[in-house]
Amino acid sequence: MAIEIFRRKEQKYLITTAQYEELIQQISPYMRPDKFGENGKYTVTSLYFESDDHKIYFETKNKLKYRQKLRLRIYDDTDIHGTAFFEVKQKHKKVVNKRRMLLPLSEAYRYINRQEHSLDNYEGSNIQVLREIDYFRNLYNLEPEMVVSYDRHALHCITDPDLRITFDFNLRCRNDDLSLENGAYGENFIDSDLVVLEVKVNDSVPLWLTRILQYLNCEQRSASKFCTSLELLKNPTLPNGAVKENVTVGGI
Repeated sequence: MAIEIFRRKEQKYLITTAQYEELIQQISPYMRPDKFGENGKYTVTSLYFESDDHKIYFETKNKLKYRQKLRLRIYDDTDIHGTAFFEVKQKHKKVVNKRRMLLPLSEAYRYINRQEHSLDNYEGSNIQVLREIDYFRNLYNLEPEMVVSYDRHALHCITDPDLRITFDFNLRCRNDDLSLENGAYGENFIDSDLVVLEVKVNDSVPLWLTRILQYLNCEQRSASKFCTSLELLKNPTLPNGAVKENVTVGGI
């Protein structure tokens, strides 16, 4: 059963494909492929929500100490009756809390379109999480904004089950078709030679991994998928003249 409520720390890096290939070699004695997907590789497609005045964007862009997002997510190809994950992602400094529920994609759309007034009448794994989603959505006046997709390579530590490393490639977005069942496609919003690396731990990054990252000159850098994709889709007019993220090889 998928974890519905969890807490962890995240460190983000923006690395080149050459660094990725070398890093995979260096960490292979310590890591194993994620049990999902083929050899730990699968596609993630998420529907993100935003308000008309871009509350979520500015919370993230300004790196507020406490910020949150709402998204509906599927893995690989899913039809309208397949499983989706509805979640609130909250971040305080580098600590991430996620509260999510599993439900059929069709039920998620019923909720998004407000086809049922009582939350108890929706089919899902955790109605309490749906209540929190609904409170957050109403508080911020959130509606579907864009779809973000990427191909992921996920690894788990052999000796420490709490250490997880993910590599995200081929990051793309769209806002002309918000139906997740239509697949992972869109316009690339990060240089094709760049990879988003995330190191996820409960406490601290192990020394062996820190040394490998330093040896390969992997520098921590936040690369917000939400902000970067929104900036691309809103181009040339950005919210209140916000400055774009630099997500090219020369910018890392």
